[in-house]
Amino acid sequence: MAALGSLLSSVRRLHCSAAARAGSQWRLQQGLAANPSGYGPLTELPDWSYADGRPAPPMKGQLRRKAQREKFARRVVLLSQEMDAGLQAWQLRQQEKLQEEERKQKNALKPKGASLQSPLPSQ
Repeated sequence: MAALGSLLSSVRRLHCSAAARAGSQWRLQQGLAANPSGYGPLTELPDWSYADGRPAPPMKGQLRRKAQREKFARRVVLLSQEMDAGLQAWQLRQQEKLQEEERKQKNALKPKGASLQSPLPSQ
């Protein structure tokens, strides 16, 4: 009996954490979520509805995922606006540089004297 107890205690030391993550690398490479229950109809759709067809009130997980998506969408919009503002500022700086170069060329000293005079035709 004691031998059986020691055998069972050694068997119970199995770890199942690696099995729980099995396939996550493949799913990530395929562009899917690491956890297969992270999204999809089983996660997104309500568990039940009223018999008369009214939808069930949203579950906590649905509300949490909706809030996460809204937060992500706000961040995307904010970063997009920042990129647009940065691009406009860059274009404005480029235009100012071109105008400055044109102004410098316009105000640059010009050669004078004999080099500007046209040679007199020979007589």
